[in-house]
Amino acid sequence: MAILKGLKIVEFEGLGPGPFCGMLLADLGADVILIERPNSASSGPAAVFNRGKRSIVLDLKDPAHIDIAKKLTGTAEGIIEGLRPGVMERLGLGPEVLCAENPKLVYGRLTGWGQDGPLAQTAGHDVNYISIAGANWYASQTGDVPVAPPTLVGDVAGGALYLAIGILSGVLQARQTGKGTVVDAAIVDGAAHMLSLLFSLKAAGGLPEARGGSMLDGAHFYDVYRCADGRHVSFGALEPKFYFLALEKLGLNDDPDFKVQYDQTKWPAAKQKLRDLFASQPASHWNKLLGGTDACFAQVLNPEEALENEHIKARSTLRNIAGVLQAAPAPRFDGEIPADPSPPPTAGQHTEEILAALGLREGSL
Repeated sequence: MAILKGLKIVEFEGLGPGPFCGMLLADLGADVILIERPNSASSGPAAVFNRGKRSIVLDLKDPAHIDIAKKLTGTAEGIIEGLRPGVMERLGLGPEVLCAENPKLVYGRLTGWGQDGPLAQTAGHDVNYISIAGANWYASQTGDVPVAPPTLVGDVAGGALYLAIGILSGVLQARQTGKGTVVDAAIVDGAAHMLSLLFSLKAAGGLPEARGGSMLDGAHFYDVYRCADGRHVSFGALEPKFYFLALEKLGLNDDPDFKVQYDQTKWPAAKQKLRDLFASQPASHWNKLLGGTDACFAQVLNPEEALENEHIKARSTLRNIAGVLQAAPAPRFDGEIPADPSPPPTAGQHTEEILAALGLREGSL
């Protein structure tokens, strides 16, 4: 469903989270025009993050091409840029210029550290942003090195998704008031904001400073276990009714180490017993015993295996489109299964039609 049909976004080519934000908006029906650099290395069928977009190649070192970029942003409701603070200003494409020419424009800026602050001009990546924000602290067991899923917590969740929310919020305001805004989406801010549920748990005394002491990172009933075949399964029975159902299926309901679920003095012994138990059989055995029940269980699958999972297939969540594994657009509306998005464009594929809409000819470049 093209829920964002009629929304026009101009995206300046960037890395990772910016393109993901543009893909998300395009998946939902927005017309996302991607301004790519000459000799762009991020085009072609493998560039899933560019699916659904239209592409034009502009050399932003050329004043004539800068003028075309300004014309494009003058017809848009929002833009996406993910360059280091100050770069767009030096190109003559900063918010002071573009928002003056298009007062309704929502100027979306995505960086790791934000537009200001001591680290604003410093290089960094996902692991750095989530680390300094506190979001990487609980990504491990006691004594282990913190390891969060690559790109997911910072680039995608803390960055791209927050920028998308910011742009859509700004567009709603601009449509009501006629005045746009500048969105400063910093991955470090988004990653910190996502800790809010953990902050609530911490304030209630349920999240000690030391890793491995809470229900989420220390309990035997919320963990990942290795099986006899080297595969892994996840077990997350936080609530008593699910916990005791799992114990019954595992034959542990009479074991004294499991009888009082929240007795932390029993957790180490119970965890070791579960390690030994799950290690006694292959993952397929545990999947047959616990899968599809309220025991809060799921096998850890790689993406190719997930593609063939019964639930994932039923919802068509993952798809192999033109030989490229990718996820369906999300979220869904009115129960409609999203159609396959259009493939990523080749660099400059839509140049002629984009220029024509501006009253220009391809010879303008």
